[in-house]
Amino acid sequence: MLINWEQFTPWSSLAGGALIGAAAAILILLNGRIAGISGVVGGLLRPTSGEISWRVAFVAGLVISPFGYQFIRELPPIQIDASYSMLVVAGLLVGCGTRFGAGCTSGHGVCGLSRFSPRSLVAAPLFMTAGFFTVYLVRHLIGQV
Repeated sequence: MLINWEQFTPWSSLAGGALIGAAAAILILLNGRIAGISGVVGGLLRPTSGEISWRVAFVAGLVISPFGYQFIRELPPIQIDASYSMLVVAGLLVGCGTRFGAGCTSGHGVCGLSRFSPRSLVAAPLFMTAGFFTVYLVRHLIGQV
């Protein structure tokens, strides 16, 4: 494995991680809610009274934040090395996985692990293992990107 030193951004990565952690902490402290994306978006698909506004604001912040970031730094080019059909299949698999796993990587990995949730202590390593296996399978055994 080689590191592309031109694309290596430890300070931006550290700042991004700190912002994600701070946002998750603020949401749970002020709103009592977990910052798991699948749960936030899932709540918009099954709206409950009093729950819609903060969920819309959360998702809007996710969508709008790259536009704010571009005032600080140039956005990296977007390069997707997969077909549309592969993206659709991958999206459906991720959606099914979040339902079966009772949450996504942000809910379990960021919020659940920090709260020492037993379910997250099992789910996060399983997500990572499945991801490692999938990348190895697709890139090295099947030979597709």
